[in-house]
Amino acid sequence: MAAETRQKLLRTVKKEVKQIMEEAVTRKFVHEDSSHIVSFCAAVEACVLHGLKRRAAGFLRSNKIAALFMKVGKSFAPAEELCRKAQELEQITESKRNQSLPNQDSLRILSRLPSLSPQVVRNLWIRTALIEKVLDKIVLYLVENSSKFYEKEAILMDPVDGPILASLLVGPCALEYTKMKTADHFWTDPSADELVQRHRIHSGHCRQDSPTKRPALCIQKRHSSNSMEERPSPSARDYVESLHQNNRATLLFGKNNVLVQPRDDMEAIPGYLSLHQTAHIMTLKWTPNQLMNGSVGDLDYEHSVYWDYAMTIRLEEIVYLHCHQQVDTGGTVVLVSQDGIQRPPLRFPRGGHLLQFLSCLENGLLPHGQLDPPLWSQRGKGKVFPKLRNRCSQGSSDSVSDKEEDEATDYVFRILFPNSQSEFVAPELMDQEANIWQPTTRKSSCSSCTQCSFSDRGPPNGCNHERAPLKLLCDQMKYQIISRAFYGWLAYCRHLSTVRTHLSALVNHTIVTPDAPGDALGGLTAEVWQRFLQDCTAYKEQELLRLVYFGGVDPSLRKEVWPFLLGHYQFGMSEADRKEVDEQVRACYEQTMSEWLGCEAIVRQREKEQHAAALAKCSSISASVDNPSTVQRMMHRDSNVSNESSQSCSSDRQSLARLQSDSDSSTQQELLDMYTINLHRIEKDVQRCDRNYWYFTPANLEKLRNIMCSYIWQHLEIGYVQGMCDLLAPLLVILDDEAMAFSCFTELMKRMNQNFPHGGAMDTHFANMRSLIQILDSEIFELMHQNGDYTHFYFCYRWFLLDLKRELVYDDVFAVWETIWAAKDASSGHFVLFIALALVEVYRDIILENNMDFTDIIKFFNEMAEHHNIKQILTLARDLVCKVQTLIENK
Repeated sequence: MAAETRQKLLRTVKKEVKQIMEEAVTRKFVHEDSSHIVSFCAAVEACVLHGLKRRAAGFLRSNKIAALFMKVGKSFAPAEELCRKAQELEQITESKRNQSLPNQDSLRILSRLPSLSPQVVRNLWIRTALIEKVLDKIVLYLVENSSKFYEKEAILMDPVDGPILASLLVGPCALEYTKMKTADHFWTDPSADELVQRHRIHSGHCRQDSPTKRPALCIQKRHSSNSMEERPSPSARDYVESLHQNNRATLLFGKNNVLVQPRDDMEAIPGYLSLHQTAHIMTLKWTPNQLMNGSVGDLDYEHSVYWDYAMTIRLEEIVYLHCHQQVDTGGTVVLVSQDGIQRPPLRFPRGGHLLQFLSCLENGLLPHGQLDPPLWSQRGKGKVFPKLRNRCSQGSSDSVSDKEEDEATDYVFRILFPNSQSEFVAPELMDQEANIWQPTTRKSSCSSCTQCSFSDRGPPNGCNHERAPLKLLCDQMKYQIISRAFYGWLAYCRHLSTVRTHLSALVNHTIVTPDAPGDALGGLTAEVWQRFLQDCTAYKEQELLRLVYFGGVDPSLRKEVWPFLLGHYQFGMSEADRKEVDEQVRACYEQTMSEWLGCEAIVRQREKEQHAAALAKCSSISASVDNPSTVQRMMHRDSNVSNESSQSCSSDRQSLARLQSDSDSSTQQELLDMYTINLHRIEKDVQRCDRNYWYFTPANLEKLRNIMCSYIWQHLEIGYVQGMCDLLAPLLVILDDEAMAFSCFTELMKRMNQNFPHGGAMDTHFANMRSLIQILDSEIFELMHQNGDYTHFYFCYRWFLLDLKRELVYDDVFAVWETIWAAKDASSGHFVLFIALALVEVYRDIILENNMDFTDIIKFFNEMAEHHNIKQILTLARDLVCKVQTLIENK
């Protein structure tokens, strides 16, 4: 009974320590008023008071912790200082309670004292010792001198539990605690930057060992560990989060000094083996001891080759566990994956750790899976290996030998998931399954078999009854491997049919490579462009677009090249033809401006008249009671102003009448009303458009307004929609010419116009995005489907509407846009879809690790705006296009 109480107290302290350390890692600080601190202090106080002698606590003292610490303080200096501070706090708290302030010093101290809850006051001494970072030292002192203070059954008297309790307190005492009440005082989610930094640290030394089930259809995880120079320094945060229990995974098993031989040409090295479980998967990790004991600042540690030996294995990909027991060691486990590949053997130290590992694994598999055969439960021993059955041909009954319990026995366990394994089991082997899982001993103990082995013409050096189950097991493994290969091929064919059905229209069927006919990664350079302008036959249009698609345009050439990419010029035009196009565009632009400027003058005048009439009406109401003659004079003056205004804009009205000579007055009024509404929308958006960018001075904002008003005047049936200014702004920055920017914007809007609410392209984008990610990355699609089903992809709305303009800085916008324009002929007319998919894939591991829902993913990408690595995203987008093209062609 006493042992159970001690274990219960120790488990409670472990749990509270884990909570505090997780909070410190996640939030980077722990508040003194945190509920975890209160629970931790209560748990530690219960341990310290357990089995305390009445003499040590004081016969008449109500606060036993205070009496104990004061006794310790007589011979231990840190406790003496603690007692002084705790007594001061008690006095101040009592003074505050009684509303009696003895002196001004107490008043100043009291004003700084936070309002303490009753729980905090109750554990004040433990809490003060924790904040002052002496709690671990005091508890260690109590452990070393426990005979003076405790009874025999006390937890601090136990030679094992006492030191463990003292060591558990070292971590919380090393933390910094804050009193500040900030906006994120309560538990808050980490920011996007912090999530990215965590992932970079984590992925720096995690290796994806398990092969994907469908290599052609799955996206390989891109970790920075492929290059030693790019690997970031591992930290204590990564150690706590990935190898110990945390808020995302439960630690089922952990054992150090497990030997693994990573390569044949090297000896086995010890490491830490841990078994983790999340909501859906179980993961087995092995980390070499050299990495567990390293320091962050050591360059050798950062570039250690041992990072390449660390293993991360997903248990859902493991089919068999071969357990080999040796008499002189702790046993070995060999994991066999679905494709028949064996992982490096895990050699356990002595002490029953192999059986403990299998027991934890079996408990973690339940209720969705199980070990076959299951471990046996034996009274007084817990989980044990299944008993070895001796089967003899001369006898019909099975017998269990007690002598065999001491012999080294090999077992083969299978991991069964009832919903996914049944389709691979051969029907003719179902009735034999009960006879398959018979363990084999290294030394035969079946006397009848040894007597009849030669008469049955069996091999002279073994037992047929021991070898038959092993042969049957190998045959079944062979069958299952072939079955899995067949069903994998069948699933691949079905997916390929889906790809051809849903994705064939999203890409060009001709695959364009960056190295043929020449290297295109350098992009469109000034030398190539000058050669093309001098001789249009030097380069074909497809070759120039290929250069832009793979390498972009030299920034100094964008003003000349963009009109070609957008369709303002045609490739192959002579200089004279281009000048003629410019003159036509400029004449059209000036004519359009003169028309809408005349209409704007009428709109301004009408607004001025309405404003004057409203002022006159207000003035007449306020002054009619006092002086009627004043009102008459004001009304006469307003009528004169109105007549003068009418005369001043008569010419503008006549010009508008000429433009609308074939329309009636109601149509003209409708035209004015429609233009007035759009004019106000444009003026609002222009003033808000990228005000922090250096180019948009008041003069350039006026250019932006002129271009937008001219476009809307020609497309009044569509009208202005918020976001159009965002599409025009980068064009004006590069071209810096109103007429040219107007023409290029008109060409751009031929493609982008349907993305706005009056078009139907956005729903098509969402449907295509759904098909792409479902086929190319089913894992993240399942996450989106399960966490509130945000496979509608509404978080991509702004990406598609503005070609990711608000997600990137201006230099990156230029690179992305020219790639999209060139991709229409080089790879895909829907290249923005693949950029969006690449944006999700770059952060896929972060999304999966944090189990993001719709709100989380919107918040994450909003915070990551203008912080993306656009070179990485464009490279991945081009790879995704090539992958779909390859799948369609079945190469």
